[in-house]
Amino acid sequence: MISLFSQVRSYERSVRLLMVNQFTINLGFYMLMPYLAAHLSGTLGLAGWLVGLILGVRNFSQQGMFLVGGTLADRFGYKPLIIAGCVLRTAGFAALGFVDSLPALLAASAATGLAGALFNPAVRAYLAADAGERRVEAFALFNVFYQAGILLGPLVGMVLTGIDFRVTCLTAAAVFAVLSVVQIRALPPRRADDARDGRDAARGSVLSQWRDVVANRPFLLFSAAMIGSYVLSFQVYLALPLEVRRLGGQGEAGAAAVALLFAVSGLSTILGQTKVTAWCKARMAPGQALAWGLFTMGVAFLPLLLATAVPEPEGGAGRWLLAAVPPALSALLLALGTMIAYPFEMDTIVRLSGDRLVATHYGLYNTICGVGITLGNLLTGAALDAARAAGMSALPWCALLALGLVCAAALYGLHRTGRLAAVPAPRAQPAAA
Repeated sequence: MISLFSQVRSYERSVRLLMVNQFTINLGFYMLMPYLAAHLSGTLGLAGWLVGLILGVRNFSQQGMFLVGGTLADRFGYKPLIIAGCVLRTAGFAALGFVDSLPALLAASAATGLAGALFNPAVRAYLAADAGERRVEAFALFNVFYQAGILLGPLVGMVLTGIDFRVTCLTAAAVFAVLSVVQIRALPPRRADDARDGRDAARGSVLSQWRDVVANRPFLLFSAAMIGSYVLSFQVYLALPLEVRRLGGQGEAGAAAVALLFAVSGLSTILGQTKVTAWCKARMAPGQALAWGLFTMGVAFLPLLLATAVPEPEGGAGRWLLAAVPPALSALLLALGTMIAYPFEMDTIVRLSGDRLVATHYGLYNTICGVGITLGNLLTGAALDAARAAGMSALPWCALLALGLVCAAALYGLHRTGRLAAVPAPRAQPAAA
């Protein structure tokens, strides 16, 4: 831990602040969002389809607006978009605790999603610009702070929601309000045209810039190949908990097994991310690390696949172990695969952008992967239902394993053909007379 903080201190103030900001952003977000569905269905008594609609609006407004948020960050600077996102999420979280009409709930949910679309691309582009040649290591540290917020947020939220959900909302809103003030006072201004080879980043029409990004074929191929990593990693929140609950039940034993799942995933990243990144950077090219990361995420489902060959105990410690151990091993391998891939993934986006319109590239990348997650989760859910109906419990794990292997092969192919190499930044055109 001492080594971790010494690494953080080796970066300039803006990079350190962005890392702490991301921890705080995730702390505030995850102390509220896991308990929102229960508030909507329980306290407010909304029908299940309305709860799904409200949560879906948040996801759609975030995923659908990432490209716009990235474009605005490149055009007006990273700091204003980070501040705007924090202020908007402050208002959205405060409203969620006090409004009860459907239009107001939809507006508040949309605001929280739009907030993420505003600051996420800006934060990553800012971090990439100020970290310079140490981008890979900086994103490794960034992921440590990111995961720490995810791990701690639900614990804080559980305590606050036990008092009153409104207390949770107000606390989360206060976190973002304080964060907004900190950004205004302490975060140095940063524009896209401050970055190396990016002096034309904020020029030209928005549509022409979007055409430039969409015409970046290596970037689009890379984005498509990386969809699998997000579909696979999201199973920590979907398929793995469902499997734990199926075997472990809905009582305290099942809850303990689910808690173990999240603890393994978060703590392994916090403790191992920087070491894994240093080891990979010393031994692999970025494309190789990405392929190995996806390969590891694919084979993460082997413990669950092998567990289907074991007769399910009727109850007792044996059934709890079967419910807890294979999913925990899968969560650990998913975390390892993410640790291998994530810093090189973030760095590759910058390299493929040619250090130009970096936030816009991050925005489009997030949108592509977000759509992929939605479709992937629908197919995973269908596979889980089909497996139970047909008595083929191995089906979803085979499909997820195959997805990881296919995406790993695709990334390795992009690496071998040189498509993951840096794209030369275009020369600035002289102004017309």
